[in-house]
Amino acid sequence: MPPLPRLTARELLKKLRRLGFIDVRQRGSHLLIHHVGNPGRYAIIPVHSQHIIPPGTLKHILDSAQVTVEMLDEI
Repeated sequence: MPPLPRLTARELLKKLRRLGFIDVRQRGSHLLIHHVGNPGRYAIIPVHSQHIIPPGTLKHILDSAQVTVEMLDEI
């Protein structure tokens, strides 16, 4: 498995939207996204600031969205 990329929330959202995720709702600084074809694939993205998402948080986001690092690298 390749190492986790260093991404900001804006960069991650851009990649996930290209994979078919759409914004569902935002509460405060957290954005809920679902996959168009499978609502069971979802993630909550912290859009607090322009800082890099910590590796543990990024791993949890990718796991809940059922997205691999390889899928992100292809985009």
